[in-house]
Amino acid sequence: MYDVIIIGGGAGGCSVAASLLNRRKNLNIAIIEPSEEHYYQPAWTLVGNGLWNIKDTMRPMRMAIPTRVEWLKSYVTTFEPQNNAVVLADGSRVEYEMLVVAPGLELHWEGIEGLVDTIGQNNVVSNYHKDLAPNTWEVVNRFTEGTALFTQPAMPIKCAGAPQKAMYLSCSYWEQQKSLPNINVEFLTKTPGLFGVADYVPPLMKYIERYNVNLGFQTNLVSVDGPAKKAWFDVTDGEGKTTRVEKAFDMMHVTPPQRSPQFIRESPLADEAGWVDVNMHTLQHNKFANVFSLGDACSAPNAKTAAAVRKQAPVVAENLLAVVDGKTQQAMYEGYGSCPLTVERGKVIMAEFGYGGKLMPTLPLDSTKPRRLNWFLKHEMVPHIYWDWMLLGKERLTRIRREEKGLEGMAAE
Repeated sequence: MYDVIIIGGGAGGCSVAASLLNRRKNLNIAIIEPSEEHYYQPAWTLVGNGLWNIKDTMRPMRMAIPTRVEWLKSYVTTFEPQNNAVVLADGSRVEYEMLVVAPGLELHWEGIEGLVDTIGQNNVVSNYHKDLAPNTWEVVNRFTEGTALFTQPAMPIKCAGAPQKAMYLSCSYWEQQKSLPNINVEFLTKTPGLFGVADYVPPLMKYIERYNVNLGFQTNLVSVDGPAKKAWFDVTDGEGKTTRVEKAFDMMHVTPPQRSPQFIRESPLADEAGWVDVNMHTLQHNKFANVFSLGDACSAPNAKTAAAVRKQAPVVAENLLAVVDGKTQQAMYEGYGSCPLTVERGKVIMAEFGYGGKLMPTLPLDSTKPRRLNWFLKHEMVPHIYWDWMLLGKERLTRIRREEKGLEGMAAE
């Protein structure tokens, strides 16, 4: 029996564990996590362009989990929220007073026909896996001419800007190597637009024009034949009619479809879309009062980024303890997410926004402009903030909005 069980030893699980212990040191907390390694995934885009070593993105899981937290090296198969328990892979039951669900999401490679058989081969690459990102750089580095396709599936995905980042950094490198004029670059996305927050579209379009990128909206990758260098896309027009289109390529960066993990989708905690069903402001479960969720697996309609977790973790910690103490929940998550858009080597557009596309810049600067300062932050400072602040529960740069009346009081007004 634990005071708090946390499912997942990623950014969400480790951060909220540290935040809880910083507020109440005597809590009996366990993290359920099968992996021996913890990765700083935002750097994989840089790995894919030869700017980071994949080894530098990893630390042993024990270094990421707070020392006062018990680590259960297993995974959950079944939830029993009515009994305040979860069932582990070996069949054992673990009980809790409070539950935090933060297992991340699932990369659905099988969702694209032929992808599993060719990914990492035949110049079909992806930055979305630790074993594949170094291969992206190998291909980009030697690529000098031909057609390069960059794909993006339907939302939600981890860091909605990451598919574009791979493209911009590749184009920037090819531009430096003076090979870009010999390369036909296409960005093919299932989404109806370039980026979900309108303020950032004009500056991004300048880079689309600079790199002479051909855009294809509502264009979804459905099948790939790596050896033949062919891919098939479903293209939907303005009237909703979908046509299957074949494209030849010489290299292709694929962002796989993504979804909630199966053990979440099939659990009583899931909403109709398969995500952990939470209130978008308090991050408390809508049916089970002693369950909270954060990170990629929760249903809050924010951008799924590590930066979002930095804001979510203290909100969950405060509100969870409020429930334990029988008090009104006051901490409110406003949908903050950050996507450092690496538009060229040395410059970044630091996209920071909340619910409804509201701009929420941390620094008093125009966040729609590409800056070398932002490159320094992305390349040097943000990893430090992740490892040495966020995972330790140090909440600098994390302002929490608190509503004294709580969510019920807000609704009543």
